[in-house]
Amino acid sequence: MAQKHQSAAPPAGSEPKKRRRVGFSPADTGVEANECIKIYLVSSKEEVDSPDVPCVTPVDLNDFFDGDGKIYGYQGLKINVWINSISLHSYADITYQSTTNGDKGITDLKSALQNIFGETIVDSKDEFLQTFSTERDFIRNMVSNGEVIHSGVIDGSSISAQVAPSDLQVLRMEIGSPNAGLLYSRLVPLVLLFVDGSNPIDVTDPDWHLYLLIQKKEDKEEPLYQIVGFTAIYKFYRYPDTLRMRLSQILVLPSFQGKGFGSYLMEVVNKMAVAENVYDLTVEEPSEKFQHIRTCIDINRLLAFDPIKPTIDSAVETLTKGKLSKKAQIPRFTPPSDAIEKVREALKINKKQLLKCWEILIYLALDPVDKYMEDYTCVITNHVRTDILGKDIEAPKKQVVDVPTTFEAEASFVVFKSVNGEAAANSNNVQVDENKPDQEQQLKQLVEERIREIKLVAEKVSKNCPKVRI
Repeated sequence: MAQKHQSAAPPAGSEPKKRRRVGFSPADTGVEANECIKIYLVSSKEEVDSPDVPCVTPVDLNDFFDGDGKIYGYQGLKINVWINSISLHSYADITYQSTTNGDKGITDLKSALQNIFGETIVDSKDEFLQTFSTERDFIRNMVSNGEVIHSGVIDGSSISAQVAPSDLQVLRMEIGSPNAGLLYSRLVPLVLLFVDGSNPIDVTDPDWHLYLLIQKKEDKEEPLYQIVGFTAIYKFYRYPDTLRMRLSQILVLPSFQGKGFGSYLMEVVNKMAVAENVYDLTVEEPSEKFQHIRTCIDINRLLAFDPIKPTIDSAVETLTKGKLSKKAQIPRFTPPSDAIEKVREALKINKKQLLKCWEILIYLALDPVDKYMEDYTCVITNHVRTDILGKDIEAPKKQVVDVPTTFEAEASFVVFKSVNGEAAANSNNVQVDENKPDQEQQLKQLVEERIREIKLVAEKVSKNCPKVRI
């Protein structure tokens, strides 16, 4: 056991030694990961450290750091992460002025970054720069066994002029096929960084498929293959004898975003769903941006689908007949079951997606739209209210009322139908919601947001298809 050492008393007459003051360092407030980490996607070693290469915006990096999403123990911390878009390797250049082991300790940066980048991250910059030559053919080798399901242009699609359509291919790989698992393991960091809320798929499940959008660039040597985007799709059984397709992840690499490649890839997936005659195509928790793209594509497909045009015309005719806002009960304006089935069978658009598109199809058919906007808003309000409550509250309500009788009391009652719940409102058993004004305001905001989304899709569709009225 160690003993505490005590100093002897100073001799008489000598000056006492000055006591050393003990100071306390200020509490370490840390720095948010979003503030000190920058990520760059590069396709050549010349682009590394180049001021002309913009940093890309990932999802919330704070989520990858325990607790409050902060990094502790560093002063002047800067982390630049470079990702090789050819081999999908990465390198983190970490610089800081000093470290302080304060009350929160020192964050283990290596461990934290490996949680994101896994085995793709290399230790040295020289090793990373070498991957541009040693791993040049990684993508080409990985997809050599893939099935080419589409090449070149798609009718009606619009992609950036920077990439020749002839250079594009979409390949499909079963996740259990040779190389597919290894390729996806290198794509995982991109999934974590750029697909909000997504988790890696199970590479041991053979029902997963990768759809890879590849750019094949001619070079002095062999063609250079680069991933433009990809999607992970799961096929699952539907009783009694069909399969459904569920799109789980879709990503266009940041340097290719905003150029039409997401729509291109989605259109290929739609074509495969139709060609393979699956039951329908669903999407797992689509982001707002992706849902907008998906809806624009589906609206164009539905506009060209003649079997539902009479149904749309009938709905529009009903809407334009009179003031819906004055009516006690507003029609639902949803597609009939036979139209839903026709769309599912032919286009593989599921019911939920068709209901979203139906509102836009009606909007596009209104001419002039401003004349009927009040009634159209009533329809959307009814839809939004139904979505919130899970049922149509405008439907007639059934009321059960006890009546005086000389017969058996428990067996004597009257059932009648009320409109808009008028009788229920007068019942003593109904509690009045004191926050109704607030709820009505929230409903109004949701309706305004829904109509804004509808107009955005309608405007985009009309630009691509001038014959569409808005």
